[in-house]
Amino acid sequence: MTELSKDKSKTTSAPAQEPKTKKFVIIIALLSIVVIIQGIKIYSDYKDNQQLTLTVENTQEELQSTLARLDDISIELDEKIKEIAELGGDVTELEEAKAELEKERNQLQRTRKANRSVIASLKDKAEGYEELLKAKDLEIEKLKNLTQELYAENTGLKNTQNELSDSISLLSESAEKLADKVIIASQLEAEGISIIAVNEKGKERDSPFRNRHLDKLKVSFKISDNKVAPIEGKDIMIRVIDSNGQVLFDVANGSGTFMLNDKETFYTAAQEILFDNSGQLVTFLYDKGSEYNVGAYTMEIFTDDYMMGSGQFVVK
Repeated sequence: MTELSKDKSKTTSAPAQEPKTKKFVIIIALLSIVVIIQGIKIYSDYKDNQQLTLTVENTQEELQSTLARLDDISIELDEKIKEIAELGGDVTELEEAKAELEKERNQLQRTRKANRSVIASLKDKAEGYEELLKAKDLEIEKLKNLTQELYAENTGLKNTQNELSDSISLLSESAEKLADKVIIASQLEAEGISIIAVNEKGKERDSPFRNRHLDKLKVSFKISDNKVAPIEGKDIMIRVIDSNGQVLFDVANGSGTFMLNDKETFYTAAQEILFDNSGQLVTFLYDKGSEYNVGAYTMEIFTDDYMMGSGQFVVK
């Protein structure tokens, strides 16, 4: 009886455990699904964050690259402005472009943030600046060619001017030489110079003289014909120089001074004549008023600042 009761008890408890097992399995399955979904979401978020980080890094790299490109363009703009200014060209357009570039670059550097649309805009502007630089390269080349042409023309003009100056200098030099020749050619010459002694009775004697025969010294000469010399008044001076190199000088007897080679020079006697180019005779009658020292004397004839002739006499 007891064994039969045990068997019945086992038979009735087995069905009661089956619903519990199914419920447990369902819970496990649901938890697994939740875990899988959560894992997928986490992985997806990780991928999105990774992609976002990569995009930000790429954007920053692109931004830095664009800024570096703008820096290079800014430097090149400075060079072009300087070069065109030195060539005499207009730099207004380049200066305006440089100012706009600096404004945009400084604004972007202050924010340190940029999206792809801003970077794309900067790239477009950078390309525009580069096109402007290319156009200015052509302008610079034209300005250089023009400068070379102007330099060649200027050099030619300078050469012509130098040649003209040389010609003028040669003409001036020739004119000066001609003037000098005319001055020299127009100088008067004394010819047939005669130096004689006149005594108290008027008797004349040739050198050598004795003091008793030398009451007055008579100097006479003709002025040679000179077609170049103008007809005009002339001061004629004689200098009588003793053996010691001293000029006979007495203001009371008509002596004085004149300028010779920018130096004041003594003369013994002088007279004014009208030179008429007729071979006229000029005569000096000089009264010393005292005896002459014994020795050789030189007599020089001057007019203006040159010597017309000279002669010698001896007093015994």
